[in-house]
Amino acid sequence: MFNEAIDQDPTVFAIPVFIACILIEAFLDYRQQLKLYHSKDTAACISMGIGVVFIGLITKTFYFFVFHLIYQFRIFELENIWWMWALLFFADDFSFYWHHRMSHQVRFLWAAHVQHHSSTKMNFSVALRQSWMEPFYKYLFYLWIPLLGFNPLYIFIMQAFSLIYQFFQHTELVRSLGPIGWVFNTPSHHRVHHAVQHKYLDRNHAGILIIWDRLFGTFVKEDLKDLPVYGITENIKSYNPAIIATHEYVNLWRDIKRANKLSDKFKYLFYPPGWSHDGENRTSNYLRRQL
Repeated sequence: MFNEAIDQDPTVFAIPVFIACILIEAFLDYRQQLKLYHSKDTAACISMGIGVVFIGLITKTFYFFVFHLIYQFRIFELENIWWMWALLFFADDFSFYWHHRMSHQVRFLWAAHVQHHSSTKMNFSVALRQSWMEPFYKYLFYLWIPLLGFNPLYIFIMQAFSLIYQFFQHTELVRSLGPIGWVFNTPSHHRVHHAVQHKYLDRNHAGILIIWDRLFGTFVKEDLKDLPVYGITENIKSYNPAIIATHEYVNLWRDIKRANKLSDKFKYLFYPPGWSHDGENRTSNYLRRQL
């Protein structure tokens, strides 16, 4: 069945579209001198994307069998009809929101997710700058879905559609989409998510639906008077994929070693990025309150 999931993976068919979009956007960038692209940064993004494809083969195989095991104990029998797909859409998007939000709020998860945020650019190639470690834990947030009776094959297909949708949010060429942005994630909303200004930090975690951010208090609208500045609060200034993939783990290990109390060592793992046992509080919630 896993081979069937690979054969039906929508992202495989979307790859030519991704490449075409990057080339078109890069061409427009060159013609209009928009400075959206940087050759070394783009190469790093593509390298990260290629790496996560191979890592994903391992993690998807493992979690597909885990999902299938859980599916044997399903509570409901859900048929392959339209309302099942509608329910699965909401279940998948809800799970993505919490996976994404926790990846910003838990330091050792952030050490994996930060790789996606480490570019100071916003363009379609940045969508390929995927974490090499995130595939090892993100599926844990979806374990409840097969238990309800959703076929693991359908879950992986829905995750792929979500990934495809999110690719198109990584651009500066599309401004506000008006009423569409009341319900759906848009490039404007996602630019906020990648911004480093304090008011934008850890906001707009949506995959497809922005309603979760509105419902749980993490939504912020893009301010045209204070346009997003991209990157992380301390940019790494490296295009080496190995450094991109590991730099925050190095920082985390250094902080853990600095702490004398065992409780503080664990806090570095599970508290939000920016927390310190002996220094200034630099968590996003604290920085926002200072505004």
